[in-house]
Amino acid sequence: MKIKENYSLKMLNMFGVDCSAKYFIEAEKEADINEALSFSKTVSKPVLFLGGGSNILFTNDFNGIVIKIGIKGIKILEEKNDYAIVESCAGELWDDLVSFCVKKEFYGIENLSLIPGTVGAAPIQNIGAYGIEIKDVVQSVEGILLDSNTMKVFSNTECGFDYRDSIFKHTLKDKFVIIKIVLKLSKKKKFNLNYRAFQEFLNLVDKEKITIKDVSELVKEIRIGKLPDTKEFGNAGSFFKNPEISSSEFFRLQEKYPDIVHFQVEKGKFKIPAGWLIEKSGFKGKREGEVGTYKHQALVIINYGNATGAEIISFAEKIQEAVKNKFGIKLIPEVNII
Repeated sequence: MKIKENYSLKMLNMFGVDCSAKYFIEAEKEADINEALSFSKTVSKPVLFLGGGSNILFTNDFNGIVIKIGIKGIKILEEKNDYAIVESCAGELWDDLVSFCVKKEFYGIENLSLIPGTVGAAPIQNIGAYGIEIKDVVQSVEGILLDSNTMKVFSNTECGFDYRDSIFKHTLKDKFVIIKIVLKLSKKKKFNLNYRAFQEFLNLVDKEKITIKDVSELVKEIRIGKLPDTKEFGNAGSFFKNPEISSSEFFRLQEKYPDIVHFQVEKGKFKIPAGWLIEKSGFKGKREGEVGTYKHQALVIINYGNATGAEIISFAEKIQEAVKNKFGIKLIPEVNII
């Protein structure tokens, strides 16, 4: 295990914010994590576990130990006629796991193609896209309880999954590090194709002949068209969660804004796309200095090159204020702010 000092994190966070860590360690096996935790006690510094850096915004240098999880490995634990159990280590890229399952024709996560980041970060955020969330397929999450340095396995129900949320994001934040996850995927052909973006494609093809690879490639095409390339503009994808409001609040807004985009998520609750709210508040494609919203998707805040974390936060707060003033809705960041 190598310990690096004053290590630049610019290439390890997708916002491309120029910041550094007092100490940096890449853990390629579980023993490295144990050593790193022992080192943190020796130097009395806080620890931050880092995956792909796809959902994090640094506002300052990190005066502690950044441990990048690099443990790799994907394997099939069990395969039956109608399902497969797949285990993946936390350091694998999420899209590599999706590609593995697509090639094996294991159904359930093809709608989550091309989501950036690592496998270990996926349950924390309960990542989701196009009608699917990881909670739909997670069987268990295994990792280390930091206080006792012991292994612990959480079942799906114990993970406390909710919209872009889990027990790992709150109760177990800074107390647990994910080492591997286990997914239960279907071997029977079934898709979730109800999302609006799929309809044009579905009108052109024979629905009975659609393959899992077709769906994965379609999702990739849609994502590439909507989201900026991180090599061109630093960004973390969707910056805010899509807010959920009560039916009474929704009908009040619909009277004033008949074109309001919405989805009924359950009886008495509606989800409003944050991108629509931001666009209608005048922020789509808006730029202030080195920060702005993407011209094709207002929900994405981008770093034009040299923005600091503080400047990005300031811009995000202006968006929140504008949406609150116009619609009475408070936008909650989806990005983990450090």
